[in-house]
Amino acid sequence: QVQLVESGGGLVQAGESLRLSCAASGSIFSINTMGWYRQAPGKQRELVARISSGGSTNYADSVKGRFTISRDNAKNTVYLQMNSLKPEDTAVYYCNGIIQGSSSRGYRDYWGQGTQVTVSS
Repeated sequence: QVQLVESGGGLVQAGESLRLSCAASGSIFSINTMGWYRQAPGKQRELVARISSGGSTNYADSVKGRFTISRDNAKNTVYLQMNSLKPEDTAVYYCNGIIQGSSSRGYRDYWGQGTQVTVSS
């Protein structure tokens, strides 16, 4: 069984920063890409940022230059440093991992439970 557990969400004012963390645990054989997605009320879930096992990154245009994704492979953890937050960043943020379990033959998607980020103006 593989689990992703997020932490670090909260309520901040516009211009402030937050750091999200997501730790993968359980019977893990290998982790490929990890990423962060978000879903605002009434909107579809969208990619925020993702990072490959080798460290290559992709960002949504709306967060480029403000958010930084990183990972610690030894800890099976991915981070999202969010600076210069805007009210439009308000959403539930979900961690995603493409993970091969110890008893699995291939990779599959795993999701965290989500953490709320609220940015007030």
